[in-house]
Amino acid sequence: MVKELLIILISSSLVSNVVLSQFLGLCPFLGVSRKINTAAGMGTAVIFVITLASAVAGGIYKYILTPFDLTYLQTIVFILVIAALVQFVEMFLKKFMKSLYQALGVYLPLITTNCAVLGVALTNVQKNYGILEGIVNGFATAVGFTISIVILAGIREKMEYNDIPESFQGMPIVLITAGLMAIAFCGFSGLL
Repeated sequence: MVKELLIILISSSLVSNVVLSQFLGLCPFLGVSRKINTAAGMGTAVIFVITLASAVAGGIYKYILTPFDLTYLQTIVFILVIAALVQFVEMFLKKFMKSLYQALGVYLPLITTNCAVLGVALTNVQKNYGILEGIVNGFATAVGFTISIVILAGIREKMEYNDIPESFQGMPIVLITAGLMAIAFCGFSGLL
């Protein structure tokens, strides 16, 4: 059991990175990756939301949707669970971490529509993960998201001091960098 959980942990965070290999969650990945502090804050919020959403969605799926033969409602139910959790995180940050709340700006409510969060909940169902396996998969996926967004933020901070050709300035160089990161993360495929 521990070996399976470790494989899920490594696979979901590095080998099948949600951003760099599945291309889910690109909006906050590209939008919040200007500064390391903001990227780390967003990553922390995503870790909390995805991990908790995996636990709650897994429980609802196993104990409510499946026994009552309502599995066709899974997408709608998962979206509602995710929206409620994001509202909770937003209220928490607004009350206790105002600077991070302001730095994340519009991207915090976008976690609700972040397809990575919904993608994890649906992946847990598709792979027949139990609740514990789903929580580990959700946590690992969110950690992978955080790793990739913090790395991109670090690179973007360094790029501010570089002489970049005018046609590549702004989003083009960010997309090229993200593509190179995706290629680099392909190197982790040999781990499993």
